[in-house]
Amino acid sequence: MEEFADESARKSLAYQRDYLGKLPHNLVKSGNLGEYYQILSDFDFLFAKINHPEFGVQALIDDYELVDDAEIINHPDYDPDKVKALKLIQETLRLSAHILTQYKTQLAGQLLGRLLLFTYISPQQNISQCLVIKKLLEQAKQWKTAPWLRPLTTSLAPPDGRLLRTLTGHSYLVTAVAVTPNGKQVISGSYDSTLKVWNLETGEVIATFTGDSPISCCAVAPDGVTIAAGDGSGRVHFLRLEGLATDVVASSGG
Repeated sequence: MEEFADESARKSLAYQRDYLGKLPHNLVKSGNLGEYYQILSDFDFLFAKINHPEFGVQALIDDYELVDDAEIINHPDYDPDKVKALKLIQETLRLSAHILTQYKTQLAGQLLGRLLLFTYISPQQNISQCLVIKKLLEQAKQWKTAPWLRPLTTSLAPPDGRLLRTLTGHSYLVTAVAVTPNGKQVISGSYDSTLKVWNLETGEVIATFTGDSPISCCAVAPDGVTIAAGDGSGRVHFLRLEGLATDVVASSGG
């Protein structure tokens, strides 16, 4: 995998798209789990996929879900220790998604800042997991495409902590947050006078409402789509989230 970037650059854009988009799925489908573990812990593959205009960090995060299928778990080459290592990488990418979406050259720094702790053997971390993480971080250290700042210690929130994802989009203080009954969306109000609805799985903004004054509070009704929001001028806005898929609305209860 060390020549992945050079090898890929020599291929056509169509080939690169198919390779980056289909390789993990094809490896799992064919039962080649050994190469699947290798490709999803290879820095060059990770960097290439988040930099491709048709994929990005969320598409890469989704690749790590492929081994959760019951049939794959029962495959003779299924390695739970390597899968745990991949899940740590996946959670690291999820924690860093808001940064990598804008600054893709920070991939190496984000991996090192969150995963260095996992290169040491402990009761929770066996040698197989350590070797997978250590190899990835050694590759990251060698990245020289652009100037970057390399963390020397675990200086960022690790993937096994309480932080699950960071949502960015408001330009001022966030003053109110509410989660929909189905747990799939979150509503946030801010002093920037906007109310935003987020997809918790991808971290993307689904919809934005802009008022005339800072939003000070918000709540979502049991139907999962009706929202009430109060602002600094004393107004209460009643809003309905339109355009969600039928199955999402139906699962919200009421």
